[in-house]
Amino acid sequence: MCDDINRLVERIKKYNSNCDFDLLKKSYDFSKKAHEGQCRVSGEPFFTHPLEVAFILADLELDCTSIIAGILHDTIEDTDHTYEEIKEMFGQEVADLVDGVTKLGKIPYTTKRERQAENLRKMFLAMAKDIRVILIKLADRLHNMRTLKYMKAEKQAEKAKETLEIYAPIAHRLGISKIKWELEDICLRYIDPKGYYDLVEKIAKRRNEREDYIENILNVLREKLNEISVQGHLDGRPKHFYSIYRKMVNQNKTLEEIYDLFAVRVIVDTVKDCYAVLGLVHEIFKPMPRRFKDYIAMPKPNMYQSLHTTVIGPEGVPFEIQIRTWEMHRVAEVGIAAHWRYKEGGKDSDLDKKLAWLRQLLEWQKDARDADEFMENLKVDLFTDEVFVFTPKGDVINLPAGSTPIDFAYAIHSAIGNKMAGARVNSKITPIEYELKNGDIVEIITSSSVHGPSRDWLKIVKSSQARNKIKQWFKKEKREENIIRGKEMIEKELKKQSLTFNELFKPEWVEIVLKKYTFLSLDDLYAAIGYGTLTANKVISRLREEYRKTVKAEEIAKNIAKTAKKSKEGQRKKKLPENGVIVKGIENCLVRIAKCCNPVPGDEIVGYITRGRGVSVHRTDCPNVTNTIDGDTRLIEVSWHTAKNVSYNANITIMANDRTALLMDITNVIADSKIPLKAINARTTKDQVAIMSLTLEITNTEQLENIIKRIRRVQSVFEVTRGNN
Repeated sequence: MCDDINRLVERIKKYNSNCDFDLLKKSYDFSKKAHEGQCRVSGEPFFTHPLEVAFILADLELDCTSIIAGILHDTIEDTDHTYEEIKEMFGQEVADLVDGVTKLGKIPYTTKRERQAENLRKMFLAMAKDIRVILIKLADRLHNMRTLKYMKAEKQAEKAKETLEIYAPIAHRLGISKIKWELEDICLRYIDPKGYYDLVEKIAKRRNEREDYIENILNVLREKLNEISVQGHLDGRPKHFYSIYRKMVNQNKTLEEIYDLFAVRVIVDTVKDCYAVLGLVHEIFKPMPRRFKDYIAMPKPNMYQSLHTTVIGPEGVPFEIQIRTWEMHRVAEVGIAAHWRYKEGGKDSDLDKKLAWLRQLLEWQKDARDADEFMENLKVDLFTDEVFVFTPKGDVINLPAGSTPIDFAYAIHSAIGNKMAGARVNSKITPIEYELKNGDIVEIITSSSVHGPSRDWLKIVKSSQARNKIKQWFKKEKREENIIRGKEMIEKELKKQSLTFNELFKPEWVEIVLKKYTFLSLDDLYAAIGYGTLTANKVISRLREEYRKTVKAEEIAKNIAKTAKKSKEGQRKKKLPENGVIVKGIENCLVRIAKCCNPVPGDEIVGYITRGRGVSVHRTDCPNVTNTIDGDTRLIEVSWHTAKNVSYNANITIMANDRTALLMDITNVIADSKIPLKAINARTTKDQVAIMSLTLEITNTEQLENIIKRIRRVQSVFEVTRGNN
């Protein structure tokens, strides 16, 4: 491994001789020791992952602090080390970066989507403070995607979908095309393997023919460049698989019907040379109408600059030529990273301006009150397709593809949108739902007689910015109307669900819901529903949950009493629960811990009313509870009571690359922890993967998490999970 740190040092020295190499080596040793014994699913030592992340960051030519944080990025999440330790040993800057990449820990979430949303919120907040957080996260995700083949098929599809929806668009918004392209191509391989491999095979078959064609074009261009004395680097490449695949799907065409399958790139020294080469190209090849884009004069929001033109080549085959300077080429490859080359202390003075979109995105997301709304808004804000339009003064406004004049108005200013009476596009009066096209000149017609936006606009607008500004107007200007509207929507939803207001809107339940959504009063809740931040269905679902927990307690108690054998003395005397679980509203009832999921103190739990065997206590994520056909009616609120000398069975599943003495090493760790091992079941797959199911006797989740961490450090173990029977 010594060679690894030396290779990393040599790579960094090529662009940054001022790096603190002693601290870098210290982080290498620290991380290597922290992850000692841990393995990845591939069977490789876990430490290979943070090391590869560091090399990816070095390829982006990032500063020393980022690379040190990359080496340490999993130490807080996957080892016993803490933020305070990292801060003390490597400084607050490194610790903050590592913490920004670390997922949220022991916070209970209702759904996996809610957990994903909150982890992304945390990451975006950290990004707003320091963009290097996302650069480390992108490097982390890229290496994980490169090794995705070792994961289960279900996990592969899940990670590929998340990467394509979130991380590839982030890479695009930051202009890091080399990471974006690789992520997209890997994702396609797992989301549509047949489509991917069919495409690869067809493109490979035409490789020699294509390479000869490109070389012919390059030779013509080299000769002409020499004639005008312009020094330039020329290359030709096929477009990325995902880019071609998307065109085929969106345009409903076969590969043979897609004409621009490759691009020729010309890299020159100056902007003046770029335009000289453009003129030369149009002399040699016939340009296609409306296929020229000047991203030098009008850079993309992610700082990309280049001249793009599509021309008719030999044999009538269209192809694209991209012309740029060397500096533009570097920005095209690594985007924001090119502007984040810390001179170990100072940063690009224009960086805040370049990242304004990120802070704006966070501002727009503040009103998102649940995971679904946050995730949908985020996908719109990060969506890779954009449309560029002009103000009458020639200023460029970029919007999500599909945007309307309303989106344009709110992108200029809230006051313009709120007073909008109509729009002119290219000097013609246009419907407000018109879909804007690249190059449109948009003028908004305002009127003092307009008293605000229409609610129907929420169905028309495309951008989160416009949607949130419209909602804010209704929130501020139409509070009383929103309260009335919200009440009506609640009543309508109650009627739809065959419920009444009095049976559901109990003061104590309403208080819980207000606290959940951070409202001060019931009117605030109605207003939020009225202007669209929150749906009536979500509120009623929350209230039904409280209803289910409490209103049937007496009825349930009667059912349990019929089957629970208790003495009259026991009925009169309240006893502390022997197994540490209290059933809300019921004393001295029969309670048992479900063996299917074996909950332990610290787990989120729920009670299930059985037929004839009292209350069965399950983890809230237990499939036997979430998939019950009886729905909510047989569930009851339960809670843990601190009981001394009470232990519980907990199941864990261990996966490892099989080897001699593996079982002995694992049982030794358990014995050293003084945790009783109640049962063990082990088997080995044909791929020599050992799968062990263990039942341990523990007292709480903290003890369980500690033993899981220790087992993860056993050599060749690559996965330890909490399991159900």
